Amino acid sequence: MHAWEQIQKTIDYIEQHLSEELDIGSLSKIAALSPFYYQRLFKRLVKKPVIEYIKLRRMAKATEHLLQLDKRILDIALDLGFTSHEQFTRTFKDTFGITPENYRKSPIIFNRMTKPQLLLNYTLIDENVPLITDGIVLEISRKHLNTNEYFSGYQAKVPVKFMEGLGVDSGEDPLINLWDNFHNTKNSITDLIPDGDELGVSYTCEEEGYFYYFAGAQSTALVNSEELTTWELPSGEYIICSFEAENFEGLVMDALYKALQYLYGIWLPKHNITTEAFSAERYANHDVNTTKMELWVKPIKNN
Repeated sequence: MHAWEQIQKTIDYIEQHLSEELDIGSLSKIAALSPFYYQRLFKRLVKKPVIEYIKLRRMAKATEHLLQLDKRILDIALDLGFTSHEQFTRTFKDTFGITPENYRKSPIIFNRMTKPQLLLNYTLIDENVPLITDGIVLEISRKHLNTNEYFSGYQAKVPVKFMEGLGVDSGEDPLINLWDNFHNTKNSITDLIPDGDELGVSYTCEEEGYFYYFAGAQSTALVNSEELTTWELPSGEYIICSFEAENFEGLVMDALYKALQYLYGIWLPKHNITTEAFSAERYANHDVNTTKMELWVKPIKNN
């Protein structure tokens, strides 16, 4: 068994026992490693110390449980292995910046710790062959776009550290307001194609430490507006990573993080492919009913 498989065993075990006391000694025995080497290997592969990872996974679960309004916050705290309401509240606020009570009153989508699937770091799939792992279906294919496509919407400048921390660090998702703003004004935007796809694009920014993110929908042509931004998806060959998840939040959080890590960290480097400085998230609709997405990247050199 490979070392990453030993760590994955403990990741799966942690997920199933978040309500129980979890200690390094027991987890290292499951991995058949010494406590010292287990902690070093876990941090190397997961990018977080074991205890920190357990805390953040409990907090990720807490954001789901708090939406069940028939459950008391104290019961949720105990279910997640906390000894008191106060300890749970303090940890939740330290992680997300608000109390569980305020989150329950006004829920928002948080950037949260994703359960890693280390298999994605060591499996190279062929084109058009789906990979099914941990509730995610992922497939890579190619497509030639015959003509330029246009998308109109809004643009925001986002700290690079957000992308570096996606799925690892916790906090409020800075892109939610951008998408909400677009959807709130979508009906007033002229020249949008009826039932056209929606697109989220990450691309380079001239200011160090930031990148631009665009959120919009298909339009008939370039839009001349001071408020709106138009993104032009150029014709040519694209590599497309399509994937599905069980629900929308899982799609734009956990599944998107894993797909980005796999595409840019494994698949493209293994095929010696470099791409233009943007990646596009393509949806039928960026809304709560969507469970499918495509990542479009444009090779600089065809392979």
